[in-house]
Parts: sequence; structure tokens; C-alpha cells
Amino acid sequence: MAAPVTICDVGPRDGLQNEAETLTPEVRAELVNRLAGAGLMSIEAVSFVRAESVPQMAGAEEVVAGIERQDRATYSGLILNEKGYERLAACGLDAVHFTLGATDEFNRRNANRTVDESVSELERIDTGLPVSVSISVSFGCPFEGPVDASVVIALAERCVAAGAGEIVFADTIGVGVPHQARDLVERGRGLAVPLGVHLHNTRNTGFANAYAALEAGAEVFESSVGGLGGCPFAPRATGNIATEDLVFLLHGEGVETGIDLDTLIGVSEWLEEVLGRTLPGQVYRAGASTG
Repeated sequence: MAAPVTICDVGPRDGLQNEAETLTPEVRAELVNRLAGAGLMSIEAVSFVRAESVPQMAGAEEVVAGIERQDRATYSGLILNEKGYERLAACGLDAVHFTLGATDEFNRRNANRTVDESVSELERIDTGLPVSVSISVSFGCPFEGPVDASVVIALAERCVAAGAGEIVFADTIGVGVPHQARDLVERGRGLAVPLGVHLHNTRNTGFANAYAALEAGAEVFESSVGGLGGCPFAPRATGNIATEDLVFLLHGEGVETGIDLDTLIGVSEWLEEVLGRTLPGQVYRAGASTG
């Protein structure tokens, strides 16, 4: 059996932030609770951003208050700056997910800062919590085009020096292909921190990229229940790789995740009813087996 990996479901945050409908904090908390019940040991529950910028993420504190904490699960929140961290710390979440872009133009649109300014924000965050840094548009930027892997790795080095204990390479707009995923993870080994990937299936390469990252030694995979998601600040950005589809792939390859696939499929079925439409994921519709 292959070495176990950690799957972080970002559905309650990245999955819902691009939806036309804004779900109530109570429903979003229920989604978090259902994911934990399926065995997800890492869940990105909320985003501490301005409600006027991303209204779907309003009421983060209320969502956290509605979470039924399970000891084995790690509940994280996404932040862009110190103010976001202050809100996260006040809620008592378990881990910090800090994000910044690999290019200045994307970072300005997403965080209203240059890349250097975001790194400075990270340096100022003084916390005893685990800090995972996600580098958006690591595989390509909708505004600046292709992104050189050496630029991404250099930025990752700066983030580790600033306190990151984990680096996640994000294919925010789904333009990556397997050799890029393999290259980034292999180059990142010298950082001496756990490495992960955050993948979108916009151009149907997400799962091939996940497998390439796995072979290269990635330990963390970010995905979204039902395949929901997309960045509001990236044109034509569509869903993340579906968590249940990823679990099906990994379990078939002998990789332990600790997730009950049948229960997870039930979460997507419930979410389909909540949103009133078919979700992008495939396994929840096809089933976990031929039986």
C-alpha cells in the first residue's frame, strides 16, 4: 500500500465562494459537519475576507460557531492578511491557510496587494498555529500568462522563511498539465516542509495532475466535495477536482485517506439537493462500484 495522504476539503470555502446562491452560515456549518462525519481529517471551513468582496463567505464567525468539533479533524480558515488572522484566532480554529498569488496582477486583484506586500503580511503574523501557504496561479495566470516554476519555488522559499509549515501549489484556473505538477513537487522537496497541490479540473487535467503530484511525493491534496468551486477573481474559473472522485482514485491505487467514500457520496447527494442542481463531480452520480 502506498503512503497515506491528507485530503483537505475546501468545499465550504472555495467550493461555495463562486456560487450564485449564498448559503446561510447554518447550512455551511452543516456541510462542514457532514464532511467531518465522512472522515475528512482536514477541512477548510471558512474564509475571513470582506463580505462586500465575496458575499458567499459572509458570516464566517457564525459558521465556526455552528461546527460540531471532532477531535481527529483539523478545521482551518483562509486568510489574506493580518486582519483576517485576527478574526481566525478569535474563532479558535485549528490552522491557518494563508494565500497569495505567484504574480503581481493576480495578487492585486485577489488581495489588493503586490506579492511582496503579501509576503510582508505573512511575516507579521505571529502565531502558534500551523500555517499552510497556498500559492495561487502556480501553473499559469489569467492575466500574466505562463508562470515559470523557478518563480513559484523562489516564492515558496520566501514563504517558508516567513513561517509557512506547509506549501500548496495551486492551479487556480486549471491550465496545468502533469509534468508541471511533477516538476513543482520535485523542486519543492528542498523546502523541507510538507507539499501539496490544489487542483481544478477546468480543462479535464486535474486528476492526471493529482496522480503526477502523488508520484512526485505530494502529501496534501486540496479538493472540493462535488467538484464545486472557482475563483471569483479569475475569468472562467471553474470547479476544483471533486473530493469523492479523488478518493476513488487514491483508494484504487492503494493510498489510505481515512475517508469513507460511501458517506462522502452522501454528502454530495445532500449538497445537490441544497443547491438544486447536478454537481460537476462524477463518482457521486456513478457510484463507488459496479455493484
